[in-house]
Amino acid sequence: MPKRSLNDRFCAHAKAREGDVQTDYFDEDYAGLALRVTQSGAKSWSYLFTWSGKRVRMTFGTYPATSLASAHTRADEARADLEAGKDPRAAKAGNLNSLLDVFVKRHASKLRSADQITRALDAYVRPRLGAKSIYDLKRRDIVEMLDAVEDEAGPVMADRVLAHVRKAFNWQAARDDEFKSPVVRGMARTKPKERSRKRVLSDDEIRDVWAALDTAPGLPACYPAYVRSLLLCATRRNESAGMNSAELDGDLWTIPGERYKNKLDHVIPLSRQARALIGNKPEGFEGNSWFIFSSATGGNIAGKKPFSGFAKAKRALDAEIARHRKAEERDPMPNWTLHDLRRTARSLMSRAKVPADHAERALGHVIGGVRETYDRYEYLDEKRAAFAALAGLVDRIVSGRPTALRLVRVARRDATPSEAAPA
Repeated sequence: MPKRSLNDRFCAHAKAREGDVQTDYFDEDYAGLALRVTQSGAKSWSYLFTWSGKRVRMTFGTYPATSLASAHTRADEARADLEAGKDPRAAKAGNLNSLLDVFVKRHASKLRSADQITRALDAYVRPRLGAKSIYDLKRRDIVEMLDAVEDEAGPVMADRVLAHVRKAFNWQAARDDEFKSPVVRGMARTKPKERSRKRVLSDDEIRDVWAALDTAPGLPACYPAYVRSLLLCATRRNESAGMNSAELDGDLWTIPGERYKNKLDHVIPLSRQARALIGNKPEGFEGNSWFIFSSATGGNIAGKKPFSGFAKAKRALDAEIARHRKAEERDPMPNWTLHDLRRTARSLMSRAKVPADHAERALGHVIGGVRETYDRYEYLDEKRAAFAALAGLVDRIVSGRPTALRLVRVARRDATPSEAAPA
């Protein structure tokens, strides 16, 4: 570790010593400050210090983008932090809240799951660890946070939080030479196979959900139609929540690829029952397009935001279902999620004798082939028949009528599909 009094002339012409991959030239006048020079000629500033009994290196930037004078200033600031009992790296990079702020802004905000990630970080990570320096985080901190999440919201949520935190830490590690992620293997609370859900609602459970949607107190006005759309359109939670009038053309709803899981436009021919869920333009709305399921009502805000109060509304719905079942002296309904309705829709299509290939296309699953990428309207009639059969079966389940169905198959691409009828 050569030492010398660094000046601008030396820094401009410094080279790595022969045989060294890189050479650190320490400044005699600023203890801990070094100019690192690689064999390729790249130069960067680093500062070495002791923290919690360990020798630590932090970087200040590259030379000449960061001048010698600026490096001296940074070294003085770091020394002042040490004398005040502060970690200089924390002053440079901030605490975990600062990391998460930048991570959400630069990375997570570009993802379709941005809202989900932000809510999880705000609810479970920031309150417990947000004020800590990212360089002071230990494995124990992460484990204790996950224990708390598991106790409060279950092991699946704990694993979701872990996944978000791991991604944020890996993102920071790629940008910060000093940061090392405290997340390691073995922290997950469940196994992938165990997390794979197979829950399909029974006919009684569908009837319970349908009835409770009409009687549960405190539900947003749009919620009953929204939940029913998940089953009748076999969509994911955010897909129906984001339904916009601009996406509708007659009986066709086109979910744009930018908000669909496989990045392809997905066309859903709306059944008569699904179309009945779509109301008119909100009173007082001044624009040309609005969100169909919006909890924002009244004046000029109606329809401007998609429905988002998932957890609160679901709790109210579950409480009403539990009340109904208790009054009828039935066992409580096993835990279910909104996504289970999509899985239930697929199962009902099979019961309605919808061909498997047509049912998969109705759910937007990619079958394969180049046409799948370019032809948004492929198998449109077959999908229309599939959704009609699904809606017909749901009608019969809810009303308590016989549910043995037959599906009139589409003989030609230009044929008019018939709705499912009792066998």
